Amino acid sequence: MQGGEWSLRELNKHGDIILLCLYVDDLVITKSSETEILKLKGKLNSEFEMIDFRELAYFLGLEFMKTKSGIMMHQRKYIVDVLNRFQMLEGKVGSSESTTEKLIDPTLYGQIVGCLGFIWHFKHEISYATRVISRNMANPKQSQMIAAKRIMRYLKGTMNYGIQFPNQKEKGKSCFIGYSYSDWCGDKEDRKSTSGYVFFMFGTPVSWSSKKQDVVALSTCEAEYIAACNAPCQGLWLTSLIAVLNCGKIGQFELKFDKKPTIKLAKNPVSHGRCKHIKQGYIS
Repeated sequence: MQGGEWSLRELNKHGDIILLCLYVDDLVITKSSETEILKLKGKLNSEFEMIDFRELAYFLGLEFMKTKSGIMMHQRKYIVDVLNRFQMLEGKVGSSESTTEKLIDPTLYGQIVGCLGFIWHFKHEISYATRVISRNMANPKQSQMIAAKRIMRYLKGTMNYGIQFPNQKEKGKSCFIGYSYSDWCGDKEDRKSTSGYVFFMFGTPVSWSSKKQDVVALSTCEAEYIAACNAPCQGLWLTSLIAVLNCGKIGQFELKFDKKPTIKLAKNPVSHGRCKHIKQGYIS
């Protein structure tokens, strides 16, 4: 959880652990054994003044709902609050306005982008659009505000959607897959491309990103190569995190992207000499 702290404590000699997710004064405790959770709650309650809300239902703008196949995570309440705050709840889904290039209030625009920036951490489909509208925060224009309102209208139409975390019976075969992709020269001003990746575990998206590349790629092959170098770093970090959290053996992850020239570039050291304009850290 970004901005929070993870704490691990061994409770017995069998290697079982309890996971505590702590953010300021909000705390989530999870473990396979309910008895051990109650034991830890008793110890914490004897040291600190705390309120026990029992089963997890709401945490940092996230809502959790139990289903037959697992746990559904969504942000309906937070999205409704954001739409109400900016008077967008009664607007038509997908409607559009005429564009006029005039400056708008940067404070209001910054508040909207800030709220969308929190939501896209859990709704990966708006991550790229949110990053695009956040590139000109100092002097936003009317067209950018219209784009931000369109994102909010999309959220209004999809507020009941969430991420399903399957239970043990629904998981099936262990599967850890990542997908990497990039556009080429997506920004027409600085000619830089955008990298993106998403990782799935048991069919559930667990990590994603959409970010403009640091260097200018001269071809689609180079743009895909840079994206394919960033994604494995996240995959290796997730693998090590799973091992630390003692969540079972996931094994190696599989990374997929659609450019054969990119694979040849990565495997052929001779071709690396043609990519000196790419930062040395990308060449392994």
